Amino acid sequence: MVEGIGIVLLKLAFVLLFVLNFGGLLTWVERKQSALMQDRIGANRASIFGIRIIGLFHTIADAVKMFTKESFRPVAAEKFLFTIGPGISVFFALVGFAVIPFGDVLIIGGKEINLQLAPLNIGVLYLFAVAGMAVYGVVLGAWASKNNFALLGGLRASAQMISYEVALGVTIIGSLMIYQTVELQEIVRWQGGTLWGWLPKWGVLMQPVGFILFLTVGIAQSKRVPFDAPEGESEIIGYFLEYSGMGFGMYMLTDFVETVMISAITVTLFLGGWQVPYLMADGFHFPWGATWQLENWAVALLQVGSFTLKVMFFLWLQMTIRWTLPRFRYDQIMRLGWKYILPISLVNILITGLIITLLK
Repeated sequence: MVEGIGIVLLKLAFVLLFVLNFGGLLTWVERKQSALMQDRIGANRASIFGIRIIGLFHTIADAVKMFTKESFRPVAAEKFLFTIGPGISVFFALVGFAVIPFGDVLIIGGKEINLQLAPLNIGVLYLFAVAGMAVYGVVLGAWASKNNFALLGGLRASAQMISYEVALGVTIIGSLMIYQTVELQEIVRWQGGTLWGWLPKWGVLMQPVGFILFLTVGIAQSKRVPFDAPEGESEIIGYFLEYSGMGFGMYMLTDFVETVMISAITVTLFLGGWQVPYLMADGFHFPWGATWQLENWAVALLQVGSFTLKVMFFLWLQMTIRWTLPRFRYDQIMRLGWKYILPISLVNILITGLIITLLK
């Protein structure tokens, strides 16, 4: 299915707006959710013509502040690498969304439009390749700063990200053995079936251990609390210590975009992606035999809405974890990844293989 350049550009604009708006909104969500959990009001001062809307305008205020603040560069810094470090981080955080399916197929004027920016048949492998490159933006920014504390944060970040990349790949092998494909759109379609005629056949039911391990590793990859040893606000500040203005803003945006990415991948692999229980291409087919016919545009709208709501749930969950658990020590983070998550993942693969073999 070959699509015109106009359709591709529209899908690109939709993906960027979806991700960047979620990333910006998370700055507000983080403030308000922390305030709610700490019995405070939270950010509510920013307003337009006296209208505050529970502090939502703080997202705009933050963006204006980042764009207008001076970008200070240390005298000893490597100018070129210091400048491109934040850009590399944002770039590799965004390009992963190219293979995330937001829906199935939308038919307009007899033409089928795949609701996925880049329908690659190596979707999962592409995501791991992109995740492997993300560490460069952190390391380059830290090293180019010529600051010992920033460098220490960069070393922590690189060690943590590389260590958990191994576990990230191993945790989903059990799921891929069941799906028998690495194409994300086909993985979501596989989850459209049912167990015993009524229970959605989502990945979380087929691989509950893999789901818990993957979500844990994903949060660690995003370097968010409780896995924020690279930033260590009470110790070293982090790899972005010398950044200000938009450079600092881009690193912060990267963290939020990575949070959205982890949520999107988790939903795609384990929560049925855009699937809605009992919703087929022509409408709902309920287990008791009833049907509800729908137009293609309505089905596509429900699919995109389902995917969005699932992503929002995992964003809320990650924010709740961020404001609930204390930060782990660096040695605890490494021990968790190498001594617990990786071995359990390998055992999960073995058990999955045995079950698949016995069921054949």
